[in-house]
Amino acid sequence: MTLGQLRTFAAVAESGAIQGAARRLHVTQPAVSAAVRALEGSLGVDLVEPEGRGIRLTAAGTTFATYARRVLGLLDEARVAVRGEDDPTRGLLRIAAVTTVSEHVLPSILAAFRHAYPQVGVMLEVGNKEQVWTWLADHAVDVTLAGRPPASHPALRVRARRYNEHVVVASPGTVPTDGDHRPLTALEGHTWLLREEGSGTRATLEATLAAAEMTPRFLTLGSNGAVVAGAAAGLGVTMLSRDAVGRELDAGELAVVETDATPLVRPWHVATHLQAPPTTRLFVRHLLDVAATREAPRFELADEPAVVG
Repeated sequence: MTLGQLRTFAAVAESGAIQGAARRLHVTQPAVSAAVRALEGSLGVDLVEPEGRGIRLTAAGTTFATYARRVLGLLDEARVAVRGEDDPTRGLLRIAAVTTVSEHVLPSILAAFRHAYPQVGVMLEVGNKEQVWTWLADHAVDVTLAGRPPASHPALRVRARRYNEHVVVASPGTVPTDGDHRPLTALEGHTWLLREEGSGTRATLEATLAAAEMTPRFLTLGSNGAVVAGAAAGLGVTMLSRDAVGRELDAGELAVVETDATPLVRPWHVATHLQAPPTTRLFVRHLLDVAATREAPRFELADEPAVVG
């Protein structure tokens, strides 16, 4: 078994095809097939099997793919740690963040961090909540910024958190937005705009509506930006992090609809592995030093295991 074979198989598992892995690795399809066969021979099991004109992972292949990603991630993490050990200000910062954080929270923070430490390399991966926590657990990144961790993990630590709330918003002409809190059920006749599957924002909205025993019409728009634009255009109402709609609220394109179920406080969490690389620790300290503003509350220190969300 070689690292090249592991990387090739991980690319096959990620792309779901020999051809896709070949394109990703810039090698020929026969080279990918040969690497997979050699790996199967080393393990003594079939990792892939035919499916139509393509392939799919076997049960053993699915299991091994998890370990392969973790092994490769650990090796990359070791390189990052070694690069930053002598001088954290010249290391590599590997971040994963959910869409709202990457679009509305991180840009100014990263700009200030890069200004303070221009020699640090930064790699940012953006995904839904399931993806970003998986990347951290697999050591593909060193720090994740997202909602509450989805499951206990003894090797992950929450290092910091920041206040965040979800609010119901709509175009001012769509729903009356003045006055006192109204029952959330009063909005059941409106179309509710949803994020894509796997989104933490979508899960929070669906859980809130289910708790109120509401079954309104839904319209899935597939991205954070599309939901914000759709709400501003009057397509329907939605519930989003206040961070995601700050500019639209200030511009009067959206307004908060006060309800008896909102706002919901859902803090952002910053998590790392128990043994975080030096450059990652430098970034966490930077986060804690960022001054608070009206639009961006500051991150507060935390040091606790990841817990069931």
